[in-house]
Amino acid sequence: MHDITPTQRLHLWLESGQDMFLGLGRVQLLERVEEYGSLNKAAQAMGMSYRAAWGRLKRSESVLGAALVEKSGPKQGFRLTELGRDLVKRFRDWHAEVEAFALDRARQTFPWPVEPFDEPCPADIPGDPDTSRRC
Repeated sequence: MHDITPTQRLHLWLESGQDMFLGLGRVQLLERVEEYGSLNKAAQAMGMSYRAAWGRLKRSESVLGAALVEKSGPKQGFRLTELGRDLVKRFRDWHAEVEAFALDRARQTFPWPVEPFDEPCPADIPGDPDTSRRC
């Protein structure tokens, strides 16, 4: 058997019927909106178009029947609603708990030293030494 060090990767999301409304990508988008105060800057930081970010956000809000972001300030930027902040925290806590459990089970089950996945930070800009990990 080869000497390997596998990395555990989990994809967790919540959906209702056919619509996914909360997953790691949506949570990262919401975190960036809170960080930058701008959906456009959040989308850019994640390497997606404003239209794609807006569509994902609106689909989530449609399924939930409630807003996740609200306009803020005189320049009409965005910030998370109380629900948006609460769901980000709950998802992060749930994801960490499931990931820790799965990692423990993987280490018990397999003969290799399974490592956790180190989530890339969407705010990092490839090739730009001035950006630092913010997540």
